[in-house]
Amino acid sequence: MTGGPLTERPFRSFWMGGYEGADHVNGRGDALDMVRATGHDRLLVRDYREARRLGLRCVRESVGWRLSERAPGAWDFSRAQCMARTARREGLQVLWTLMHYGVPPDLTLLDDALIPRFARFAAAAAAAIRPLCPGPRFYTPINEISFLAWAASSSDAMGPAGAPREVGAREDSRISGYAIKRRLVRAALAGMDAIREVDPQARFLHIDPVIHVVPTEDTPDQRALAEQVASYQWQAFDMLAGRQDPELGGHPAALDWIGLNHYHSSQWEVPSEKRLAWHLGDPRRQPLSALLGQVWQRYGRPLLVAETGHIGRGRADWLHDIAGEAQRALRAGVPLGGVCLYPMLDRPDWYEPARWHRSGLWHVPRDARGAAVGRRLVRPYARALADWERGRRGATALATPDPVLRPR
Repeated sequence: MTGGPLTERPFRSFWMGGYEGADHVNGRGDALDMVRATGHDRLLVRDYREARRLGLRCVRESVGWRLSERAPGAWDFSRAQCMARTARREGLQVLWTLMHYGVPPDLTLLDDALIPRFARFAAAAAAAIRPLCPGPRFYTPINEISFLAWAASSSDAMGPAGAPREVGAREDSRISGYAIKRRLVRAALAGMDAIREVDPQARFLHIDPVIHVVPTEDTPDQRALAEQVASYQWQAFDMLAGRQDPELGGHPAALDWIGLNHYHSSQWEVPSEKRLAWHLGDPRRQPLSALLGQVWQRYGRPLLVAETGHIGRGRADWLHDIAGEAQRALRAGVPLGGVCLYPMLDRPDWYEPARWHRSGLWHVPRDARGAAVGRRLVRPYARALADWERGRRGATALATPDPVLRPR
């Protein structure tokens, strides 16, 4: 596959926004609800209106399996339905994530019972959402299968499926989480079938990080290790497509749209695990456009940058970098349907909730108890977004509704 035009434009805007929705139980036993932590549940109307004002007419939201299934087969979708109704009133399109890491308390990621339970949940969620959302309706059955499998296999960060976290322990990307990955792929495929039973027009967006890995030292063993670790990023997509472990039930049609998450930390060396510093211009880094091109050549499916963003003062510069890379990818014929900024709202750390990441398009002021009480736009970040929407940077605009490059 050498490139080609984007033959459909199902999203209301090229630039999108993602709201943090993780709902897993962390290694300390804290049951996370990131929608509540950021105040997004209480300030939903304001958040959607502010997003639309900045031209972000497509947003990513999470239903959350753990939060929605109060008992086996007993679901509460009132939060997702409120989001759907509000989005419709405000003219926004929602791309829905069903499982955002968390599972009901009587399950773990090691249980085969997870698969039929998830399928029933997915069908119920789609049935609840469908009447409230005009098409096309996009579902991500399980967010970041590869990342979740790795995180749950390498530590207890995702709850009881993982090993206990050791103080001072560093990440180890040599772990792929293959057994959990296989189970999550089976669940995603079962969920897709169940969703189609209640929403035959459903579209699917499978999302995982796109990464680049290099050896710490240029030796044959370390080069082989870097290639091995980098290859883990393809496993979930290959399983879904039936290219790998076909007994899981994957098939080519399971890959509809492919979402790719990329941050400054998505490129590193092994075995040291040291990140290739973006802010220092590490020459070993690969441009995002090249990574997108690799995915397009491998799968031949339309792509979305489903999460990207930075922290602190680097947010605007990161956006300029990513936008330029999106422009290069489009020029090269990669069918890129959009870029989703994440998170829209600053967010607390999953493991240390008192520490906020300073990463949002909006800062989240908090009261003395730590509760979110408002929003404050991060203006340099917003100006960078406006530059690319209006074509003030470079020769072309990345705007809505048509992301095709055009002269000023």
